[in-house]
Amino acid sequence: FPPTVSVAKTQIQQKPWLETTEGTGINISCSHGNIQANEYIFWYRQHPGQGPEIFTVTVKASKELPNSAGHLLVSADRQSSALYL
Repeated sequence: FPPTVSVAKTQIQQKPWLETTEGTGINISCSHGNIQANEYIFWYRQHPGQGPEIFTVTVKASKELPNSAGHLLVSADRQSSALYL
């Protein structure tokens, strides 16, 4: 993945946490209203006791996640994205 040199002034809105039971899907949405055309959309995950790690990244395309983990949907205007797991 290309390195991110700066995190411009993109305003991100997302619920601070969500939970579900094992075997039940979850939809995690994120609003990034003033994202610039050349900025990547990064989704991170963090396991208990560990630091965050990149889970998936895209510029504008929705995509399936590896190992049938789910999929990432990006709105046509790139103002929001949703991770379905």
